[in-house]
Amino acid sequence: MSGGAELSTGMTVTVDITGLSHDGQGVARLADRVLFVAGALPGEQAKVRLTHKARRHWLAELQQVLQPAPERRRPPCILAEDCGGCSLQHLDDSAQQHWKHQKVVDALRRIAHLDTDVAPLMAAPEGLGYRNRAIIPLERCEDGRLRAGFYRPGTHKIVNMNRCPVLDPRLDALIAPLKSDLETSDWPVDRDCREGGGLRHLALRIGSYTGELLITLVSSTPDLEGIEILAAQWMHRWPELVGVCLNLQPLATNTLMGPETRVVVGRSWVQERFCDLELRIAADTFFQVHTRQAERIVPLVLAALAGSATGVMVDAYCGIGTYSLPVAAAGWHVHGIELSPEAVHQAKANARENGLSESATFETGVVAECLAEHLVHCDAVFLDPPRKGLEPATLQAIIERPPAHLLYLSCDPATLARDLALLVGGGSYRLESVQPIDFFPQTSHVETLTVMSRIGAGIPTPQPEAAEQE
Repeated sequence: MSGGAELSTGMTVTVDITGLSHDGQGVARLADRVLFVAGALPGEQAKVRLTHKARRHWLAELQQVLQPAPERRRPPCILAEDCGGCSLQHLDDSAQQHWKHQKVVDALRRIAHLDTDVAPLMAAPEGLGYRNRAIIPLERCEDGRLRAGFYRPGTHKIVNMNRCPVLDPRLDALIAPLKSDLETSDWPVDRDCREGGGLRHLALRIGSYTGELLITLVSSTPDLEGIEILAAQWMHRWPELVGVCLNLQPLATNTLMGPETRVVVGRSWVQERFCDLELRIAADTFFQVHTRQAERIVPLVLAALAGSATGVMVDAYCGIGTYSLPVAAAGWHVHGIELSPEAVHQAKANARENGLSESATFETGVVAECLAEHLVHCDAVFLDPPRKGLEPATLQAIIERPPAHLLYLSCDPATLARDLALLVGGGSYRLESVQPIDFFPQTSHVETLTVMSRIGAGIPTPQPEAAEQE
């Protein structure tokens, strides 16, 4: 292509891939424009077709790899090129791990202006068969067949599947027979709530160590005639199945599951062992999808706190107490703050189950609104926010009354770096360690545990004037 030619939709061009974007797409430059090419790898020359023009870049579809990178491999899943569930199956495991480590390094340098040591990525012991949960969209074709699968990238089109290699094999084995049973039922399927109601998603969960299985049908309507009979058949077919539930989500939103879950048969939770504790994990509960990698966080947290006598830790965004309870079991008093009332209910139940009700307490609340009052007599804070990172009010509360120890588990290096620019760059904290952890092999996601200590942490935390007067 000549340098002066205009780019247009549908045009096929040959490009050199120079890098990967934050979400794992190949990056190229052509005619002073940036191109993003899903499935392309750095060092490759590829023929691509321009599909969409944005303000500052083009999206392009990979047509042919003319010169493959040495790190390219045949994806372990036959649907990898179409399915949007995994974006890096074509990149070998070692290269994935190197890229994820560098992704954290680059974010800290570029956004936080921190040129610090980043520990080697804590790789997952298994790159496949690790997910303990899946929520699978459903739709019925015109010929009556059921389609179940994840979306094609950038679309709302389901890529039909009968198996998924990143799922725990015990969950994977359920997909095909469940599809067959749902296909032969007379239940309507209405994924987008446009046709009067029906099934929307199939949710599967397993206790990785216990093997307990839970099936949840997500529907916009409770009117699924014969669901009790089918659920009983499933319970008989799979002895490891402890319950079948119906979750009601009548709203046409991006929230996959609704607030109401009904037990059809059995119970609404699986039992799981986590760091020598017993946890109950419900159908609609957030829990890290890679159980073994989540467990590896706990020794890192305890090691970071080992230099201090046990005290009080606040677990912000605590969920069901995944990290609160192991720290409480180590002798700390932990107070968890969580937005979801149901998660708090489960956290309290898990504390009782493990004899930790006195040392692990929980409240329902918005972290940005509740955290400040708990920082008065707090020695450490553990932060595990959603992908968007910390709210401004949360950051301000920490900066105004910094606890001695701050531990931040992030699922997005960019928002982590943004927050560290204020916490570390602003002079409140010293960065002690940065540990990337691979919770999601075959995808572009990477978790990072950052440990910080307050500047002058040997000095008692300043108390508010009101507390001094009391």
